[in-house]
Amino acid sequence: MKQFHISYDSDEQFLSELEAINRWRRENASYQVVCRIYSQDMEKEHIGHVCGMLDANMPDALYLGCTSNANILEGSLSEAEILVICTVFEYATTKAHLLQYPFQESNYKEAVDGLKQFCEANPWVKSVEMHATIMNMSMKGFCDEMSSLPRDIQVFGGGAFNPNMDDEYAGVFSKGSGFCEHGIVFLLLGGEDYYTYSRYISGWKPLKRKFRITKADKEVLYELDGRPAFEVYKQYLNIEKNENFFSNTLEFPMFLERGGFHILRCPLAVTEDNALIMSSDMEENAYVSIAYGDPETILRSIWQDGQMIADFQPEVIQTFSCAARRAFWGDLNISKETVMFKDLAPTAGFYTHGEFIRLEGEMLNFNVTLVLAAMREGMPQKEKKVDFCGPTFKKLDKIPMIWRFVSFIEASTAELEAMNRKLTLSAITDGLTKLYNRSEIERRINSALEESRESGDNRVHLIMLDIDNFKKVNDVYGHKEGDRVIIALSDILQKAAESVKGASAGRWGGEEFMLILSGNENEVVMELAEKIRASFAETKFPAAGHQTVSIGVTQVRNRESIDRICSRVDKALYTAKDGGKNRVVKLD
Repeated sequence: MKQFHISYDSDEQFLSELEAINRWRRENASYQVVCRIYSQDMEKEHIGHVCGMLDANMPDALYLGCTSNANILEGSLSEAEILVICTVFEYATTKAHLLQYPFQESNYKEAVDGLKQFCEANPWVKSVEMHATIMNMSMKGFCDEMSSLPRDIQVFGGGAFNPNMDDEYAGVFSKGSGFCEHGIVFLLLGGEDYYTYSRYISGWKPLKRKFRITKADKEVLYELDGRPAFEVYKQYLNIEKNENFFSNTLEFPMFLERGGFHILRCPLAVTEDNALIMSSDMEENAYVSIAYGDPETILRSIWQDGQMIADFQPEVIQTFSCAARRAFWGDLNISKETVMFKDLAPTAGFYTHGEFIRLEGEMLNFNVTLVLAAMREGMPQKEKKVDFCGPTFKKLDKIPMIWRFVSFIEASTAELEAMNRKLTLSAITDGLTKLYNRSEIERRINSALEESRESGDNRVHLIMLDIDNFKKVNDVYGHKEGDRVIIALSDILQKAAESVKGASAGRWGGEEFMLILSGNENEVVMELAEKIRASFAETKFPAAGHQTVSIGVTQVRNRESIDRICSRVDKALYTAKDGGKNRVVKLD
């Protein structure tokens, strides 16, 4: 596999370089040719002119491309408005094919169906490279459909863009199909001697504080934890709603986990009602964190993942880097991310509006991410071990300062969260028994009764318990022994509550206890009550010996109040007491 890069400056220069490539092909064994064209020049007539020259002077070459935010040449930001990357395959077994389709939310399934049909009919396909116009499109349905491709086919690519990030105009094109403002192009590559390895790299790290998406619609994020989403950036990062919002949030995009993979979503703008316009879809009930990025952290991530690319021994590397990363770094520094890869193989690509990669069979749409697709023909040379040198900090042991700040903040946050959990727990639990206190168990009974009224499901039971002759235990053996008896019964009740669904145990007062159970049949409740009675009766205390407990059980009636059901279970308990104690009585 041989790759040639042409920065288009003029017709004469372009034709001269095409002739040089043709001359090399005549002098060397070569077969399939694929040209990728990335253009910051948004005039489709100019793009068509370049494609026409390719058709005339390299008629056997396939070509595809898209408009771009900027181009990458030899791992660095290119000054060329139009970049042509010619890949010449040196194995006769390597095959290539192009597919182009209209592409909008209304017809994406037709594109995926066409791709799947071709792959099923041509099992030689190993990878699919895609360029697509995705501005203002929800990509969830498309990604779900793409995930049904044969599992061994790798997919990677990027969204067409515009040099002006605020301009929605973008397009894709390919040989035989022309320029399309709402389209998708697939380049299918494969064959027995063709190999590819794709990987994504972020570099941004999540902070531990998580927020739940409580309201979202496609790329509009309305609420986090029930409040306007923008307030999170205002409160925690002091980011204002002004013309600098996008540049400020680039350092702190949203971080979410999907299927075990880390995905970034960048806030692009704020609406009047403090919702966030995100760079791609957000799903309700998912959890997100704020991520942070700093140059050294990002470069370290690239260096760590770069060795995996090196181990593959690529002959070419295709890069799809988010335009937001370019905005984060600035044009003077953006090349630091990718220039190191040119020492492994010719490295070229473009800055995208969204990146795509298929991982473990699942198609994912990323933002603020670098996707790398390494390719080669033939088997790797086992004796050729390539060391990925990476950036100059490779051997530094010094921890970046921002890591120390983040570590301090997260440790402090963890301490505060632990303290809040303890305060919350102490407010709803009994100090001696660690069961719920009466206030909390009453709240849970009320909640269960309200749910019963709404659903019509009357499978709500109360179990009330009282330790028999407990005053005698305290009077004869002392309060310490009395506490041991109460704690032992509490442990039995806690284990009982954990053994059945929808159960909570609490201390009602003194030596009285209450269990609330939702969604259980009578037989389950009665068996549990009897098990509690027997287990406590079998327990032997150091001074007090064996003790017993009386138990009352009842079930809720239609639209019953808490006072009525508690009164009835109390009556059941005292019926058990009057009947000789150490027994279970149920009143309906």
